[in-house]
Amino acid sequence: MKKFTRLLLMSVAILFTTVVLAQTTIKGKVIDAEINAPLPGANIVEKGTTNGVSSDFDGNFILTTQTSSGQIVISYVGYGTVTITFSSSKDLGKISLASDNSLDEIVVTGTGVIDLAEDRKTPIAVSTIKANQIQEKGGNSDLPEILKSTPSVQSVQKGGFGEGQMFLRGFDQTNTAFLLNGQPINGVEDGKMYWSNWSGVLDVAKAVQVQRGLGSSKLAISSVGGTVNIVTKTIDRKEGGFVQQMIANDNYIKTTASYSTGLMSNGFAFTALLGHWQGEGYADHTDGQGQTYFLSFGYKSNEKNIFNFMVTGAPQWHAASGYNTLKTYLEKGRKYNFAYTGVDSPNTISEGYYPAGRNVYHKPVVNLSWDLTINDNSSLSTVAYASLGRGGFGSTLASKGVPTYVRGSNNNHNWYGLVTNYNNQLNENLSFNAGADVRLYNGIHFRSVNEFLSVESVNATSAYNGGAYTVTKTYGGLNPWGLLFNPNNDHAQRLHTYYDYEEKINYVGAFGQLEYTQDQFSAFFQGSASTQSHFRTEYGEAKVKGKSEDSDKINNTGFNVKAGAAYNLNDNNVVFANAGYYSRQPYHSDLFINDRSSNQLNPFVEGNQKITGFEAGYKFLGDIISANLNVYHTTWDNKVDYSSKDTDKDGLADQFTKTSPLKQVHMGAELEVFTRPFDGFTFNGFVSVGDWQYKGNITTRTTDDAGAVISEGATSYIDGVKVGEAAQFTAGISADYEILPRLKIGANWNQYDNLYGAAAFGSNEFKTENNRGSIKLPSYDTVDTGISYKMLLGENDQNSLQIRLNVNNVFDEVYIENSRDNIHVDADDVAWKGVNVNNGVWFGYGRTWNLSMRYNF
Repeated sequence: MKKFTRLLLMSVAILFTTVVLAQTTIKGKVIDAEINAPLPGANIVEKGTTNGVSSDFDGNFILTTQTSSGQIVISYVGYGTVTITFSSSKDLGKISLASDNSLDEIVVTGTGVIDLAEDRKTPIAVSTIKANQIQEKGGNSDLPEILKSTPSVQSVQKGGFGEGQMFLRGFDQTNTAFLLNGQPINGVEDGKMYWSNWSGVLDVAKAVQVQRGLGSSKLAISSVGGTVNIVTKTIDRKEGGFVQQMIANDNYIKTTASYSTGLMSNGFAFTALLGHWQGEGYADHTDGQGQTYFLSFGYKSNEKNIFNFMVTGAPQWHAASGYNTLKTYLEKGRKYNFAYTGVDSPNTISEGYYPAGRNVYHKPVVNLSWDLTINDNSSLSTVAYASLGRGGFGSTLASKGVPTYVRGSNNNHNWYGLVTNYNNQLNENLSFNAGADVRLYNGIHFRSVNEFLSVESVNATSAYNGGAYTVTKTYGGLNPWGLLFNPNNDHAQRLHTYYDYEEKINYVGAFGQLEYTQDQFSAFFQGSASTQSHFRTEYGEAKVKGKSEDSDKINNTGFNVKAGAAYNLNDNNVVFANAGYYSRQPYHSDLFINDRSSNQLNPFVEGNQKITGFEAGYKFLGDIISANLNVYHTTWDNKVDYSSKDTDKDGLADQFTKTSPLKQVHMGAELEVFTRPFDGFTFNGFVSVGDWQYKGNITTRTTDDAGAVISEGATSYIDGVKVGEAAQFTAGISADYEILPRLKIGANWNQYDNLYGAAAFGSNEFKTENNRGSIKLPSYDTVDTGISYKMLLGENDQNSLQIRLNVNNVFDEVYIENSRDNIHVDADDVAWKGVNVNNGVWFGYGRTWNLSMRYNF
C-alpha cells in the first residue's frame, strides 16, 4: 500500500510538472490600427482550444496557454482577425487590428500633427467614433449627426443638405476646433463650419475623435467647447476597395467607389474614392446634388521617410431651408419651406425652385505630408496644405413680380498653411515636442449675377468703375465646377451696388509640450503663442475710379497655456485633472463694424477674449464594464456678439449691432459607461448635465449700413439667463448585438431636456431687470435603429457583400430642435407645448431611412 501511494504521488508530480512545463505565458496589447487606440474586450484564444481571455480597457491581456507552442487567434467584432504563432513565453507588444472595411492595417501619415488623445499619457474627456461605426450608422447624414450619441453634443439639422450645426458643451461650431488630419478647417474670418463644403468627409474618414473641453491639441486654436479630429485614409497596406450603392427617403441616391493599390514593393501606394449623390431633401424644395473625390498618393522610401499627397473635395449645390414661425409649421406641416418663386430656369443645374436661396460651393483641399523618423527617440512631421474655395449663395431677384436674375453672394478664398511638429523622447520619463502653425488667407467677397432669368443684363453703379456700368456675364454661374475653374475676377462684372471687398489674414503660431511619466503618475504642460494680422481692401464703396480703399493693418497676439496630471490608483482606476487659459484674438468679423461695405473698425473690440477652463475626471477600466466620469467649468469672457437686420425686407442687411462685453459660464458633469456582457453584444450609455448661463449685463451699439449710429449704450439685462440652442441635459443608450455570425442589429435612444431659445439680446425680453430670460423648449427623445448583414464571397472568403438598413427617429417624434426667438407666453397667446406660436423655430426631422449595399473586394 505504501509503495502504491508513493507511485501515485510520483505519477501526479510528473503529470503536474509536464503540464506546468507545457504551459506558456503570452501577453500583449491589442490596438486599433487606424488611430493607435486600445481595443478593450478583444478576444484572445489559443487556437484549437476553448482557452482564452479578453483584453482589458487599455487593450492589455495575459494568456496562459495549455501548450508550449502553437497559435493564438485575436479577434474583435468589426475588425479583421489576426493569428500569431508562439513557441515560448513572450511579450508580443502591440498587436494592430484593422476595421473590416479597411481590409488591413492603415499607416496614418502626418501623425505628429494629428493630436489624438492616445498620443499623450495624461487623459482628457474624449470619445472616438471608428471607421466601422461611421460606415454602418453614418448613412447620408453629416458629421454632427454621427456624434450626437456622445456626451454634451447636440446636433441641429435645420432642414437643408449640409446646413446642420453641432454644439459641444453648449458652445456652437465657431468655438469648437475642427481639424482634418491636423489641418484647421474652421472659417478663418469667423470660425464657422459649413458642412455642405465637407459633405464627403465621412466617406474618407477612418476615425473621428471628439475631445471635449481643453483637449490634447497643441495648436493655438479656438477650442472653447472642444476639438474634433477627423482622420482620413492614407496608405492602405493591402490592395482592395469597395463599391457602394445607397438609397434613402425623399428620392436620395448615392453611389461611391474606392480602390487602393496597397503598399507596393516599390514603396508606392495609391488610393482613390469617387462618389455622386442627389436627392430632394427632407424639407420641401430643398433638393441638392454633389460629388465627392479623394485621391491619395503615398511613398515610403525607407523605414524613416513616409510621404503622402492628398487631394479631396465635395462640390455641391443645395436649396436652403429657411425658418418659419411655429404657427406656420402647425398650419402647413413641419416639412414646409416657403418658395419665393417657382420659375423654371433654363440652366439644368438650377432648374426648379429658388426657395430661401441656393448654396453652391466647391472647396478642394490639397495637402502634402512628410513623416521623418530621425532616430529611435525623435521624429518630425510636417503637413503643407492649400484650400481654394469658390462659390456662394444664390437668390432670385424680381421686378414687378417677375423674376429677373439670380444674385450670387460670393465667398471665395485662397488659403495656404503649414503645420510642423518635432517630437523627442528625452529620456525614459520625459518627452518633448514643439512645432509651428502658419496660415495665409485671402478672402474674396462680392455680389454678382450668377444666372439671367428674364433679362440679359443688369445695371449697376460704382465710383470704382467710373459710375454707371452694365453686368452682362455670369462666369461660373451656379455650377460648383464652373465656379472653381471660371471664377469672376473682373470687378467691372460684379454688383458694386451691393458689395465687393477682400481681406488678408495671416497667422503664425508656435507651440510646445513637455510630458513626464513615471510608474503610475503622469503630468504635462502645453503652451502656444500666435500673432495674427488683418488687412481689408474695399472696391464696392471706393470713391475714386480704379483705386481701391485699404484699411489700416491690424495686428494682435494671443496665447494659451494648459497643464494637467493623472494618477493610476491601480490597474483599474485612474484620476486626472487639467486646467487651461486662452487669450484668443477676435475674429476678422468682430473687428469691422460693417464687414460688407466699410473699413471702419469696431470700437467695441477691447482686447482678446479670455477663456479659462478646469476639468477633472475618473476612469474605471474593467474587463466587462468600464466608465468615464468628467466634470468641467469653462468661463468665456470679453466676447463680442454681432448681429444684423434687414429692416426694409429687400434681402440686404441694413442695421448692424454689436454687443459687448459678453461673459458665459458653462459647467457640468458627464458620465459614459461601456459594457460588453458577452461576446458579440455591447451595451453603452451616457448622461451629461450642464448649467450654462450668461453672467453680467451687456451694452449695445447699432449702426446703419453707412456706419451712422442709430442707438448706443442700451443695456440688456442678461445676468443669469440660460445659454440657448443646445440641450443642457442629454442622455443616451446604445446597443449592438451580433445575433448570428455577421448579422448584427443595433439601436440608439437619445433624450434632450433643458433646451432654451437663442438669447436675442436686442429684444424687449431683456430690456428690464425683471426679464424672464430665454424661453424653455419642450424636451424630446428619439430612437434610431439599424440592421446589417455581411456575406462572405470569393476564394478564402476574402470578399464580402454588406447590406445595411438604418431607420432614424423610428417613432416619428415631432419636436422643436431650435428657436431663434424668445417670445414668452402671455395672456391670450396661443401656445404649442408651452411655446408661443409666434416664435421662429426649426423642427427636427421626422422618420427617415437609408439602405446601402456595399461590395468589398
